[in-house]
Amino acid sequence: MTEAEAGFPALPTQDPTSSLIELLNLGELEGARTDEDIFMGPSQRQPRHRVFGGQVLAQSLIAGSRTVDPDRSVHSMHGYFLRPGDANKPITFGVQRLRDGRSFSARRVHAYQEGAPILSMIASFQAGDEGIEHQSEMPAGIPDPESLPSTADLLGKFDHPVARHWAYERPFDIRHVDPALYVSANGPKEARNAVWMKTFGPMPDDAGLHRAALAYASDYTLLESILRRHGMSWITPGMSVASLDHAMWWHRPVRVDEWLLYVQESPSAQGARGLATGKIFSRDGRHVATVAQEGMVRIPTDQPNAAAVQSEMLEHRLREAETR
Repeated sequence: MTEAEAGFPALPTQDPTSSLIELLNLGELEGARTDEDIFMGPSQRQPRHRVFGGQVLAQSLIAGSRTVDPDRSVHSMHGYFLRPGDANKPITFGVQRLRDGRSFSARRVHAYQEGAPILSMIASFQAGDEGIEHQSEMPAGIPDPESLPSTADLLGKFDHPVARHWAYERPFDIRHVDPALYVSANGPKEARNAVWMKTFGPMPDDAGLHRAALAYASDYTLLESILRRHGMSWITPGMSVASLDHAMWWHRPVRVDEWLLYVQESPSAQGARGLATGKIFSRDGRHVATVAQEGMVRIPTDQPNAAAVQSEMLEHRLREAETR
């Protein structure tokens, strides 16, 4: 079933922020409830036709939040990516009400396509409360986002569908503190990465929508801390990367239409898997969220010299294209 057949119009690409808001506006299927509340949402079209992991995370949180009291906000979620999703088809979300306590509510959310789960998540929601407080300190010496190149500045000249999508169709403005890994891996081989990010346009004053949108953006660059450690870029020949799971904790109120600093590191990589963690800070230094993700990272083990030559040739061609 296509999106049109399901009643979902194609999401516009002219205004990426509006596309994000539309993406998170799930529809409830009236009368379709068994032991789950059922919702449906569109998919954001992708050049490689696979659902972006951040999309299904954010939509699953919206589905879960529709079943809890409005005064309860998501504070944590743990999800597993089970299958690649088809970006040309809508997604069904089934929410199971696991528990409603005095202060906390727990929900299990499954995202389905054609009857098969592509994501399984448990999320916890909490009513506002008072208590002890401390936080990590925001790193010092980080350049302002306005002084850094945007993705459009770096990729806008490339006539390639992935480059055009990253440069102009994503709802978040992403600006790398260290040289970006889109086409090459320059600089020290350190297991660290940092980006500034915010939506291109303003978002509605809905705290739950901002938290879901932050989950969406948290999947963008987290695994780059692994790639940077090994001197790899996103176009390393033969490399295969996929998110396996995703955990996130929201600590304080956040607005995604204001600049956020996403500081990432990878404590370990082994067995074709890498672990990456991230802390997200508001521009004024509040620690608003923490993220962890394990990803599959496979690289060719045969003919490494040939792969290096191929990588150099590809980078050379991209640089030539940039100067035309």
